Amino acid sequence: MTYLVLALLFIAAAVIAGAAFTRAAFARPPFAGKDGAPGERGRHWKAVGLAFAALAVLTAVFDSVMIGLELFHYDPAHILGLRVGLAPIEDFAYPLAGVVALPGLWVWLTRRSRAPQPNLKGLVPQALLASRPVSWINTAYPFAAAMLLTTREIDWVVIVGTFYFLIPYNLAMYGINDVFDYESDLKNPRKGGIEGALLQPHLHRPMLWLAAITNVPFLVVLAFAGGPAAWVSLAVSAFAVVAYSAAGLRFKERPVLDSLTSSTHFVSPAVVGLALAGANVTPGLLILLAAFFLWGMAAHAFGAVQDIEPDRQAGIGSIATVIGARRTVRLAVVLWLVAGLAMLATPWPGPLAAIIAVPYIINCAPYWNVTDTTAARTNVAWRRFIWLNYGSGFLVTLIFILQWSLTS
Repeated sequence: MTYLVLALLFIAAAVIAGAAFTRAAFARPPFAGKDGAPGERGRHWKAVGLAFAALAVLTAVFDSVMIGLELFHYDPAHILGLRVGLAPIEDFAYPLAGVVALPGLWVWLTRRSRAPQPNLKGLVPQALLASRPVSWINTAYPFAAAMLLTTREIDWVVIVGTFYFLIPYNLAMYGINDVFDYESDLKNPRKGGIEGALLQPHLHRPMLWLAAITNVPFLVVLAFAGGPAAWVSLAVSAFAVVAYSAAGLRFKERPVLDSLTSSTHFVSPAVVGLALAGANVTPGLLILLAAFFLWGMAAHAFGAVQDIEPDRQAGIGSIATVIGARRTVRLAVVLWLVAGLAMLATPWPGPLAAIIAVPYIINCAPYWNVTDTTAARTNVAWRRFIWLNYGSGFLVTLIFILQWSLTS
């Protein structure tokens, strides 16, 4: 199969899915039967077009850089030969497929959840919304990067593991959380959109079953592919996902342990990737993982500040409800600062990553003197934090490319 045929299959599937999701989204209340629906659809597709234009430019630039550095190559027999820079024209199919399908899916999920009627009766739509698609990359990326930088090749383990940490893992992590946090989520205005679903009680048990069914097979396959180190890291990762929210454990209600467990959610995929790849454990690698762990603790602590009021109303404890909004924000700033300084002690080009801590500190610092009564205002910074992760991922990718080129 040529790259062109594979690319066309992706595009065809994306166009069908994107058109179907978009049509369904704008055909439902509050747009059904209104003159504004066609205009809304038009604006949607214009946004898709602009997004693809931006992605096309980025694809042309960074594919050309990576191909120029000889990080990978294409068999001339399997491509048309048309290029933008050094990037084969086939490479543009994948950003096109993503930008056509994913916005339609997101609009469909969020529009359905905000309709006046209880439209989200289906398990799958609510489960997808609960899994926080905007944050999928935060767990898949560390796993894929750890494996690729260690093995320098793409095999079935990389593909299966990346998919697992992209969707099923997040489905379990956030789905279980939304089930056991239902009472506090009722009082939380953030729920029902980009920051998670408000799962209806009749879907709680099915959600837990769905999390188990979609996770256990992947865990077994990945354990089969690795040795004892992979087994231990997978077990710790899976336990942290369950223990954070499940009744009887509820690590999220144990101050400090809540931030430690939450950080484990994001660092453990990288550890699993390193274990499966058989990476050599060096002081530099341990410092890097420690810096990543401190970053994760800071992110959780700062995120907990905005929920102080609904958590207290529901009787839920957290690092923020116990030590207060002001101290929690200051702790987050210090943790990000230490994480950045730690990267200065890693081998080159690791120290370049120290700069990544700066935008997080700048985003958090204005709330240095926030109080418990004004804690909800930090949601503005938290929403910026979500998008800062994409910018940080971009910078980390550039550092990885540099690392790859230096060791090739």
